[in-house]
Amino acid sequence: MNTRQRNAARRRVFYFRALDILGLGVAVAAGVTVLSNGAPLTARLMDAAPLVMGAATMLGLLRSLGLYRFDKGHGFLPHLFAVGCVVAIGGIVTLVLGLALHGAPATPWRDYGGWIASVLLLLLTLHAVWSLLVTSWRRKGALTPNIAVVGATRHAERLIQEALQRRDLNVLGVFDDRLARSPDAVQGVPVLGEANALLNHRLTPYVDRIVLAIDPKAEARVRDLTARLSALPIRLTLLIDPKTAEQRNAALEKLSQAPMAPLEGPVDPDRRAFNKRLQDLILASAGLALLSPLLLILAVLVRLDSPGPSMFRQRRHGFNQEEIVVWKFRTMAHAAADACAIRQVTADDERITRIGRFLRATSLDELPQLLNVLRGEMSLVGPRPHAIGMKTGAIESARLVADYAHRHRIKPGMTGWAAVKGSRGPMHTAAEVRRRVQLDIDYIERQSFWLDLWIIAVTVPVLLGDRMSVR
Repeated sequence: MNTRQRNAARRRVFYFRALDILGLGVAVAAGVTVLSNGAPLTARLMDAAPLVMGAATMLGLLRSLGLYRFDKGHGFLPHLFAVGCVVAIGGIVTLVLGLALHGAPATPWRDYGGWIASVLLLLLTLHAVWSLLVTSWRRKGALTPNIAVVGATRHAERLIQEALQRRDLNVLGVFDDRLARSPDAVQGVPVLGEANALLNHRLTPYVDRIVLAIDPKAEARVRDLTARLSALPIRLTLLIDPKTAEQRNAALEKLSQAPMAPLEGPVDPDRRAFNKRLQDLILASAGLALLSPLLLILAVLVRLDSPGPSMFRQRRHGFNQEEIVVWKFRTMAHAAADACAIRQVTADDERITRIGRFLRATSLDELPQLLNVLRGEMSLVGPRPHAIGMKTGAIESARLVADYAHRHRIKPGMTGWAAVKGSRGPMHTAAEVRRRVQLDIDYIERQSFWLDLWIIAVTVPVLLGDRMSVR
């Protein structure tokens, strides 16, 4: 399971909270129906207010007390006990507010008591299911962190030895710039190359955290490694050599903790990623449903225009260097297909078919990538995915810009900031590569729900209004 898939597993906590909100919303509606004698539309605000406030109190406490974290060290029964306490507090709020609004003689104690008992049963059932699911994911390794160690040092040797004993960390490999004096393996974990190899190593898409196991006093080396590896969307941790067994266990416990995403914080990256994924699922599903007739017509036209399949598949870079297979309508003659984009498209390129020119001019050839979006490999908005091994001139594009790997810190998109700013299609010079990468980095730093909606809204007018770009 690569990093993208593992991050998706961690963000399932947001679905948990959404179902809790939905369940309590249904419970409030049912309670109001009972209190209004089966006529909820005519219910008074005074009847609904105690139930609404009680439910809001429960949801607030579930979030603020961290009951959506499902940390590894938290037991099943203590978690359910905490949920029960939260319902009790929310129930007290409901009863007190009902007493204040209705007075003692008129307060429907039996109805409120029945509602509180129903909510208790509902939330205990839901959180029992959530806890069992998280336990199952941990058992399968979906939430066990994968780490790569930089530095074949005694620090690394101790870390790996302890990790093997604890079995709650997976050490995938060791990287060290001083290969001439590094062993072939550290405690059985292979030394796979220099630190820079992490930027495009085949294991990188599976790494959750990079641990710098070097002497913290070597400040210049720490700064250099941090600067080089910061291009990757992977957290860096500097391992301070613990002196005692207790300190070593504490350090490893921090590394091994893989809690589900917390829900607090206005700039929580997991919340932002969840919102972006929800946006992708809703819009891509709607788009695929509405455009299905058009997709079928285009597929038939491609087959009629030239021999070969209607679809073209190409391996491209996804999030964190992951290799993904991107779908497009075929726009070139089948025999001239260039899966690695070694030769980029030029004006009047003889390889492009008649229908292919129309598809490229309108970017309709990209529509099948809605399937990649639904699979979670791509997003509607993001840096455009480049073919693996794509060349600009005679040089691989990734080698022309030092910050090229930064564009893989987010999932690639069907459209993006660079596309609507005029940087789209093939890149024939190093300057064009640098501009594309800079625009991609600008988008990654500014990404938000509303920016994505704006980019989606202006994509079609921008693309159709550009007659000069070669695509």
